[in-house]
Amino acid sequence: MLQCTAVTQVPYAEALLALATMEGGPEHPPDAVEPEEFVLCELGDHDERAEHAAHLWTADTPDDQDLWLLWSGTGAHRVHRLDTLRLCPAVLREPATRTVTPCAYFDHHPGPHSFSVTDPLGDLIAEHVHSEVRRLVSEDGDPGAPGAPGASDVSDVPDVPDTDAP
Repeated sequence: MLQCTAVTQVPYAEALLALATMEGGPEHPPDAVEPEEFVLCELGDHDERAEHAAHLWTADTPDDQDLWLLWSGTGAHRVHRLDTLRLCPAVLREPATRTVTPCAYFDHHPGPHSFSVTDPLGDLIAEHVHSEVRRLVSEDGDPGAPGAPGASDVSDVPDVPDTDAP
């Protein structure tokens, strides 16, 4: 499923207060959020009945609670709320590779888990960066090209797309 494309501005004063008062919050909250910061909904595409959500801070606590910005509505009717929520307990196990990918969302989130949501823009940017690196490495006369003195061969590096999964 594709990622939701909703964007909102972080309510700065409210975010600072939430960060300053949460257990396991940052030592200096102004370093964690910018005054004019915008966030993208991290959930899978959903209808207007579900709130949009963006992760703001990973708490340093034993009970796995993080700060999330949730919002609904648009324009003058947009409503924000900040909430400390437990992490989703779902995991994706791949026996063939022995990997375990935890869901990066909060518990009881709407829609699919994070490991089932794709970000097409992020994938396009990653592919563009990888193709530019391959192009630059393969150009003749490039000091960083394979076989040049002091160059490393990046052709052995697997082409792995960037993901938001931990």
